[in-house]
Amino acid sequence: MTHPRLTPTAALLLTLPPILWAGNAVIGRLIAPQVSPMTLNLLRWVIAFVLLLPLAAPVLRRGSALWAGWQRFAGLSLLSIGGYNALLYLALNTSTPINVTLVGSITPVWMLLIGWVFFGMRISGRQWLGAALSISGVLVVLSRGQLELLLQVHLVAGDLYILLASAAWAYYSWMLAHPTTEPPDIRRDWSAFLLAQIALGLVWSGLFAGAEWSWGLGRLQGGWPLAGALLFIAAGPAVLAYRCYDAGVARVGPSVAGFFVNLTPLFAAILSSAFLGETPHLYHALAFILIVGGIAVSSMRR
Repeated sequence: MTHPRLTPTAALLLTLPPILWAGNAVIGRLIAPQVSPMTLNLLRWVIAFVLLLPLAAPVLRRGSALWAGWQRFAGLSLLSIGGYNALLYLALNTSTPINVTLVGSITPVWMLLIGWVFFGMRISGRQWLGAALSISGVLVVLSRGQLELLLQVHLVAGDLYILLASAAWAYYSWMLAHPTTEPPDIRRDWSAFLLAQIALGLVWSGLFAGAEWSWGLGRLQGGWPLAGALLFIAAGPAVLAYRCYDAGVARVGPSVAGFFVNLTPLFAAILSSAFLGETPHLYHALAFILIVGGIAVSSMRR
């Protein structure tokens, strides 16, 4: 599969989301004591829904093309809004933003594997080498830099959650690149396309939040700090980042877009140091070099 050459516009579109996602991870860690993960995810997307409604309300009307292709949007929203984001906030309850975003850098490896298994993508030897380097970088994080303890590594729940989240995001990205059943009029309008996902994503998010509260795990402490945080993660990492990422994937494809996801740990380390006082360790730098090096190798053309 070939994709257009990376342009400055596409590079800008794909660089902004990692900055916002890093901010999302830091904010999610900061407000974790005030709100439980599934409730946070639901509130975030409720606000995003309200923000987008004035731009794309007609897509929700009876007779809209959305309802004819609702299965497609239900799948997209489960993988991204309902699945990926909920797992991310769960991860931040037991792991740091730096660790979460670094482990999440395995996403491009999932991109290759899912593209190969489900979408007929051919993987070259160079790409396998890049995948091996990226996986080794993730193992450095999981072992906390103590490679001799790798066989005895104790995985915190957050590390496992983000591995699952990364797989969901990779499949979501491939679905974006193969819009076989999406109504053209919705796909052409970014706000309608995103609102269609959010509308069905609220169903998944609501189910997960309801289960959280029914199991006695829900918590919510209101206040202006939480309200401000919710507004940021809804407007920035949700609406703006999703818009830019979808546009970037449309321009260069999921494999190249996956490289830019790996910028998230760098921005997360900077933001964590500034706002959480979490100084990055040497093994974080080593892991980042391995992960980015692996993706650079796998992205090279003959």
